[in-house]
Parts: sequence; C-alpha cells; structure tokens
Amino acid sequence: MLHEYRDEISVLKQENAHFAKIFDEHNELDQKIQDISEGREYATDTQLAELKKRKLSLKDEALAMIMEYKESKK
Repeated sequence: MLHEYRDEISVLKQENAHFAKIFDEHNELDQKIQDISEGREYATDTQLAELKKRKLSLKDEALAMIMEYKESKK
C-alpha cells in the first residue's frame, strides 16, 4: 500500500499507534480479499464488496495521515 511513501510509512508506524493499527488492518483485509478472489476463502459478493470498501476507507485514512505528516515536516 502506498509504496511511494515507504519512508513516511516506516516512521508513522513507529510513532503513531493508530496509523500502525489501520496499516495492519489494511494489509489483513488485502490478504483476505486476495484469498477470496483466489478461492482459498469464501464470501458472498456483498461481503466482498464490504471488505473492499473498508480497505479503501483505511487506505484513504492512511494517506491523509501521511500527507499531514509530510506537511508537518516542511
């Protein structure tokens, strides 16, 4: 997720517990979605859509925190 911000993510994961939590949850959802897509787990289309929405929401929140962090370092 957001590979172009690798340095910022590394710092935020160490300094901000909430960021670390949402980052980890995003990665867990990413793996679950992949497992469903590849047939290792089962979910209805509705459940899969909800997982994808939650993952996107977490990504948006993480990106906002990254941008805020970058702005504070100027």
